[in-house]
Amino acid sequence: MIGVIVNTITVIIGSLIGLLFKKGIPEKLSKAVMIGIGLCTIYIGISGILECNDTLTLIISIVLGAVTGTLLRIDDGINKLGNLISSNFKKDKRGSTISEGFVTACLMFCIGAMTITGSIESGLNGDNEIIFTKSLLDFISSIMLSVSLGIGVLFSAVFVLVFQGGLILLSQLLSGVLTDAAIVTAITSTGSLLIFALGLNIIGITKIKVADYLPSIIFAPFVYVIIQIITA
Repeated sequence: MIGVIVNTITVIIGSLIGLLFKKGIPEKLSKAVMIGIGLCTIYIGISGILECNDTLTLIISIVLGAVTGTLLRIDDGINKLGNLISSNFKKDKRGSTISEGFVTACLMFCIGAMTITGSIESGLNGDNEIIFTKSLLDFISSIMLSVSLGIGVLFSAVFVLVFQGGLILLSQLLSGVLTDAAIVTAITSTGSLLIFALGLNIIGITKIKVADYLPSIIFAPFVYVIIQIITA
């Protein structure tokens, strides 16, 4: 779990640095940086999606995840948590809310190939190299995000600790299944599609409730195994 702890600390430190220098950065510049982050997020998502070699698993996982997430109202739940935090703070002068920063940061730091693969490697082999690399990237991203979206990014560190720590524990429980590279690819490609959707949200093209699709990542390995059994 040392990798998760390091990742959490880097998000906290990065967020504090961003908040410290936020007032000295013009709004025009922070918006430009935010669009840049969104474009990079889209690129990361596309890169992961292109590795997908099982479109059927991806489609079924996304559909099941969408249905489950919508029924459970996951996005609304995360937003309510963000709003609960927001109740103790004033709305950011640049127009962003604590909730917006919290939700965006949570999704950016906790979805994607590096999060999933890194957590699996840490859980199965005790190898934290990918998570350490991700920690450095999250450190830079948290600085930029907190400049644009405010203090909500700082509170996302708690979500990083819980979510990524949970993935590591889950990977240890499913160690017998996750040794199959194809299953890991199914999980990461599903997560990459969600990263792509998040990028579209960040640059303002869409307002997709990405959090409602999070169960797709859980469904992916099971859908893959069932399809392999049926087609065998």
